[in-house]
Amino acid sequence: MPELRALGRTARPASGSNLLDALLAMEVAVPWSCRAGNCQACLVCCEAGEPADEQPDALPASLREQGWRLACQCRVVDDLQVRPFDPAHDATPARVIALRWLAGEVLVLRLAPERPIRYRAGQHVQLWLAGVARPYSFASVAHTDPWLEFHIACRHGGAFARAARALRLGDAIGLGQVSGGALHYDPSWSGRPLWLLAAGTGLAPLWAVLREAVAAGHQGPIHVMHVAREPYWQPEWQTLQAQWPALSVECLEALPTGLRADRRTMALACGSPQRVEAFSRALFMAGVPRSQILVERFLTRETGSAAE
Repeated sequence: MPELRALGRTARPASGSNLLDALLAMEVAVPWSCRAGNCQACLVCCEAGEPADEQPDALPASLREQGWRLACQCRVVDDLQVRPFDPAHDATPARVIALRWLAGEVLVLRLAPERPIRYRAGQHVQLWLAGVARPYSFASVAHTDPWLEFHIACRHGGAFARAARALRLGDAIGLGQVSGGALHYDPSWSGRPLWLLAAGTGLAPLWAVLREAVAAGHQGPIHVMHVAREPYWQPEWQTLQAQWPALSVECLEALPTGLRADRRTMALACGSPQRVEAFSRALFMAGVPRSQILVERFLTRETGSAAE
């Protein structure tokens, strides 16, 4: 059996064992959420040896060259020594510059990073707080906003949400790796209808995508459907609608039936897996080809979803 070493501990897991499971069995603290290679919370750096990586394209080449791997996507096949991502040394420091609590126990959090963070609307980043890491989508736009903004659903009371409730101005948060990008705006869509469907705080990345579309001078109609128990973004909608008459917004408790869409429509959907699946079905039944439906699923191990 191969020898696995991490943080001064040693074990001999069965050959082919999942690296994340093996590390957790050794009581090595490795955060994880989705186990699908999307959240990238379980980053480890290979200091000696190499695991079998089942999803090598999940990380940028620059990170892989530095030895970083996703533990949930790797198997232990030979002797291996790793160290988990350490926010004290590996994260980008950031400070809280604004906190705003909105309906539905949603915290709008603004951060000032110590050094610039490169990202695009639709991507997400790990936030490290009180030893807990969770991926959150950017609600800010890189070329417009001098801060990073995130919408954090605290209704469900997970470990990160509990820590977020105690945040104060000036507090420190670590920023991990930027990843994702299934949701985005393409200027070639300019003349086409654009539909944005969000559940709960799944609105965050779509708000950023919407602002990019508006800044790019999108010519087609834009229709937003925000499904939430307590919609939290009405003043911002009103402000943007006053500036952009082609924008229509519906705040709903459930997606309406009998939707009809132009077949040229580009549709973006974000929320829990269940919500996204329902959105995708409704869009397809409305006449939107599957190739024109882009989705992002919010996952956490504590609640099953970071969005309602």
